[in-house]
Amino acid sequence: MKAYATQFIRNVGIAGHGDTGKTQLVSSLLFTAGMTSRLGKVAEGNTVTDWDEEEIARKITIQTGQAYAEWALAGQTEKVKINFLDTPGYSTFLNDTRASLVAADAALILVDALAGVQVGTEKVWDYATEYDLPRAFAINWMDRELANYDRAMESITHVFGRNVVPLQLPIGAEKSFCGVVDLITMKAHLYAPDGDGKPRIEEIPSDLADAAKIAHETLVEMVAEGDDALMEEFFEKGTLPIEDLMKGLRDAFQAKRIYPVVLTSALRNIGTGTLLDLLADVFPDPARRGVAVGHSEVGNKGNELHRKTSDTEPVSIFVYKTLADPFSGRISYFKVMSGVLKNDATLQNFTRGSSERLQHVQVMQGKTATAVAELHAGDLGAIAKLKDTFTGDTLGDKAAPIHYPPPHLPEPSITFAVEPKTRADEERIGPAIHRILEEDPSLH
Repeated sequence: MKAYATQFIRNVGIAGHGDTGKTQLVSSLLFTAGMTSRLGKVAEGNTVTDWDEEEIARKITIQTGQAYAEWALAGQTEKVKINFLDTPGYSTFLNDTRASLVAADAALILVDALAGVQVGTEKVWDYATEYDLPRAFAINWMDRELANYDRAMESITHVFGRNVVPLQLPIGAEKSFCGVVDLITMKAHLYAPDGDGKPRIEEIPSDLADAAKIAHETLVEMVAEGDDALMEEFFEKGTLPIEDLMKGLRDAFQAKRIYPVVLTSALRNIGTGTLLDLLADVFPDPARRGVAVGHSEVGNKGNELHRKTSDTEPVSIFVYKTLADPFSGRISYFKVMSGVLKNDATLQNFTRGSSERLQHVQVMQGKTATAVAELHAGDLGAIAKLKDTFTGDTLGDKAAPIHYPPPHLPEPSITFAVEPKTRADEERIGPAIHRILEEDPSLH
């Protein structure tokens, strides 16, 4: 597996209410990018990120799944690595969403084209706000019966304000949804239903030309609004060239002045190629997030320390998730906050005061691990069988200690008593509860 430099990494949290199609969309994006040989489907239990037996049986995401796609923009040879965090949407498991989004650098929030904004939509928006993440929306299930673009857009703008701006208009509706009008390039992107996810570029259909012109002007105005130079150019020319519009969109998205909206049909693989372009071109690399803030002592105590997401800084990693695997043992998912993590490195666990040797550093494609020689600042990885490391721990160069704050999770509100029925149960229940406690920081 190739090691990607920081500027070619995108960490995207896929979030939203339950049943908005997050896992199916990730599956479609992986297929479109050529990372899988077939389009996995939630209904068939063969998606990359829902691999647990309970998830397959219940057809819902219970814990955050991690996957990655390699994608090159048209006309470019250098690929971008997009790390996906496929988070749960049901309220029972939203704590895992909250804990996992700490590893993201931007969030893609899915909205059902039929139901619009729901309770879970507002919750994940709040989590993204808490972590100061740029946000975009994907209106999914555009091919479903009674799906309505106008109603869904009205729902989003009503809740989240005028800074929500569409980048696309739909071509067709419900079962006839077959593509989108790209309001940046002013071209039609047409998709073959159940195809490879890569669009055929054509001129905008005549019946959508007027609506597209109005929507394009609105987009240009919103992009130029927060930039004096772009505003002058807009007043002078009445529009913006594509290069300036894209640069303005990147800056506005990063500054959270604009929350773009795109359209997809995850099950029929429509809109995924255009979405991958957006993630690679507009979503920020980890270095653009600015500096990470930590402290010299555990528990946000001591001096405040700043660490750039750069290869030149001392190495430090933050463990945002733990998985108790019956075969591999405890797997620690982490983000490289600074420096370059080399395979077989020995790091200090600053949270617990012990040292750990990181043998067999890996990147995860669902449950499949691929070995890597090194990971650069901002990348996501995993390591198995660390002896003293748990969720929320910071590890790094012993000569440059730092403690990153763990995500704040709400206190449990329900209490249960668990007791064994037999002597054999008594021997098994302790290790079982211990594994559950390792995976879920909100459980005590």
